[in-house]
Amino acid sequence: AQTCRLPTAVSTRTPSTSLKRRSSTTVRPQVRSTRSVATMAAETSPTPAKLGFIGAGIMGVPMALNLMKAGHELVVWNRTASACQPLVDAGATLALSAAEACEKSEVTFVMVSTPEAALACAEAAAPGLSSGKGYVDVSTVDAGTSSKISEMIKATGASFLEAPVSGSKAPAEQGALIFMAAGDKALYDSVKAPLDTMGKAHFFLGDVGAGAKMKLIVNSVMGSMMASFAEGLCLTKAAELDQDTLLEIMSLGAINTPMFAMKGPNMIKGEYPPAFPLKHQQKDMRLALALGDELAQEMPVAAAANEMYKTARRLGKDDDDFSAVIAAIGRK
Repeated sequence: AQTCRLPTAVSTRTPSTSLKRRSSTTVRPQVRSTRSVATMAAETSPTPAKLGFIGAGIMGVPMALNLMKAGHELVVWNRTASACQPLVDAGATLALSAAEACEKSEVTFVMVSTPEAALACAEAAAPGLSSGKGYVDVSTVDAGTSSKISEMIKATGASFLEAPVSGSKAPAEQGALIFMAAGDKALYDSVKAPLDTMGKAHFFLGDVGAGAKMKLIVNSVMGSMMASFAEGLCLTKAAELDQDTLLEIMSLGAINTPMFAMKGPNMIKGEYPPAFPLKHQQKDMRLALALGDELAQEMPVAAAANEMYKTARRLGKDDDDFSAVIAAIGRK
């Protein structure tokens, strides 16, 4: 199949730096150097290219808006068309189907919420794909689902890249996501400019499935950290200690993380404005544990954390931020 390239979308950013070998047999993946959001905004925007974007949810809308701000012409589609209104208002063209979005675009990005939705979108998009086009799925799915999507897309003659992201609503708005890409290397090389627009770093990890696995590992660690943090906040309250003081102490030590600083104050107040919905975090924990089962890798901490997320879901916290996992053991 002919490889999709975007000759007009040339990144003006510093090329990815080759990294040294970690051992005689292992090489770290290619990565673009990270920058502050302010520095990235000051750089010259890439030359426009016509792109498709499928998915207009909490992540898809800000990602697509950033592409348009950089000068890319966008054709968008979502199962619920009204969700695309902010993009249409910003100048995007609304397609009548996923296939039309792909047919009218050189490369189509996809950001949907579940493996089932990603498969359905690929099936719906396939009639609009052909040799010379590219399909980049940035959704979080398991490796098996990504392989099925890859086969479906490549059967049309188009090229496929998986590129799930690390980051939630605020990094999506700021263009500070991290992409974990795998699949067609030529397609990856051709979409570096859009990836640079939407993110602060992107890694190429190899064959299809590698990006999906890495993303699930990252999110399982994040979910376990949040569950432990929730435990600490609840234990602090039970011990009749000040929770704000706990946050301050943690901020001064080696365990300080931006996630605790951002989420902690709202968790103390019992407020969970959604940046990454809890139901999606629990889905990622489930898929990560399934990967562990497949590889016979023990994951006792993630398994325990997953039970907390399941309890929070049963308590009606699906659409709250994943920090609402604290409801499983304390504040409702």
